[in-house]
Amino acid sequence: MNVKVSVVLTTYNRPKLLERSLESVARQTFQEWECIVVDDASEDKVDDIVEEYADPRIRYHRHEKNKGLSAARNTGLRLAKAPMVAFLDDDDEWLPRKLEKQVQCME
Repeated sequence: MNVKVSVVLTTYNRPKLLERSLESVARQTFQEWECIVVDDASEDKVDDIVEEYADPRIRYHRHEKNKGLSAARNTGLRLAKAPMVAFLDDDDEWLPRKLEKQVQCME
């Protein structure tokens, strides 16, 4: 699959919120995305939540020590493979057509 958008989803110690955010990415009508979940050294089992999706488009990266939101976003940017990047924090969620509409505008 051709990936057009890398979604950088940052999280820290909020697994319930992460589930909601990740679900909003999975529900996107636009399907040419990858999602990089950057865990900023959470004490919770964030990797278990990511593994539940069993979607090869969703990748997980964990910082060994907490570095803060900016560093987590920069990590996601370094790991991104797509020409477009969208940021999503674990306390936010997207409507189903968000990526579809933004990609149309960008193209």
